[in-house]
Amino acid sequence: MIQVQQFTFNPFQENTYILYDETKACIIIDPGNHVREEDAALTDFIAKEGLAPQRLLNTHCHIDHVFGNRFVAQKWHLDLEMHRLDLPTLTMVPLSAQLYGIRTYQTSPEPKKFLEAGDIVRFGTSELEVRFVPGHAPGHIAFVAHPEKLIIGGDLLFQGSIGRTDLPGGDFDTLIQSVESQIFSLDDSYTVFPGHGPETTVGREKKTNPFFNR
Repeated sequence: MIQVQQFTFNPFQENTYILYDETKACIIIDPGNHVREEDAALTDFIAKEGLAPQRLLNTHCHIDHVFGNRFVAQKWHLDLEMHRLDLPTLTMVPLSAQLYGIRTYQTSPEPKKFLEAGDIVRFGTSELEVRFVPGHAPGHIAFVAHPEKLIIGGDLLFQGSIGRTDLPGGDFDTLIQSVESQIFSLDDSYTVFPGHGPETTVGREKKTNPFFNR
C-alpha cells in the first residue's frame, strides 16, 4: 500500500513527494528542496522512516521542480528519470535561475532513463502507471497508482485551476485535452496530488473547476 509524504519547498511553494510502501522502498518525485533546511527535512524523514530511495522522477522540469535533483541524485546514488520531450525545459533551467536572480541553483544531472506513456514505475511491491500529459510543459507526465487511486500530477491540474500555459512549450488547448483524456477518464474517487497547493479529487475538479465548466 503506497503512502504519500508531501513537502512544500522553495520560493515557488512547490510540492515534493516521497512515495513508499511496506517494504520501505521509496521514490522521490519532483524534489524542490532548495536550501539546507529543506535538504535536511527530506533526509530526516527518509532516515526516520527507515526508507530506501530507489528512483528519482520528474513530472516535468521547470526550475521549481528540479531544484533538488542534484542533491537527491548524489545523496542516494540515483539516476534521473523523465520524459524525453522535456529535455529542452531542463536545459533552460540555468537561464531561468539567472532570470529569477537565483544564484544557488545546482545544475541537475542529465537523465539516464526516459519514461514514456504506458510505462510502469516499480518500487517495492508497488507500481505507478506513466501518463503523458503535455500542455504545461512539452514533456509533462503524471504518475497513477490504481490500487490506491492516487495521481501525482505535477502542474497539470490544481484544486480549482490548471497549470499555466504561457511558458515556453506550454499550450492551453493541449493541457485541457490532457486533463480530459488522461485524468478525467479515471474514477471520480482518485485523489490528485498537485505540484502546488492542496490535494483534490477527480470528481471535484470535474464538477467545480471553472476551466472545465464553461
